[in-house]
Amino acid sequence: MIKEKYKEINKKIKMIYSAYKNPRVGFFANFMIILTLVYALSPVDLIPDFIPVLGYLDDLIILPILIFICFKLIPDDIEYEEVELKGKWYYALPIIAIWILIICLIVFKWII
Repeated sequence: MIKEKYKEINKKIKMIYSAYKNPRVGFFANFMIILTLVYALSPVDLIPDFIPVLGYLDDLIILPILIFICFKLIPDDIEYEEVELKGKWYYALPIIAIWILIICLIVFKWII
């Protein structure tokens, strides 16, 4: 069941990426698509996968919510193409920045 859910999420990620390349998709929809793609393709998650249960649940909860929002923002008459996505290391930079910020806030709060 979880494997099927991941395949479905993967298919929808490819669909929203193909919509991103369409010039008729608006700015806010493109922004949400970029946010979703960065989160989906990033090797670093907001909740790391080594945390039991929660690590994998974030991919099964956060990604579908982001994908749902993207599909609501994309016009209905957009046609989707077959695309192939590969993970890139630089997609992890925003997530790494968030983790560094959280760690810094915790450390500074603890020291002060």
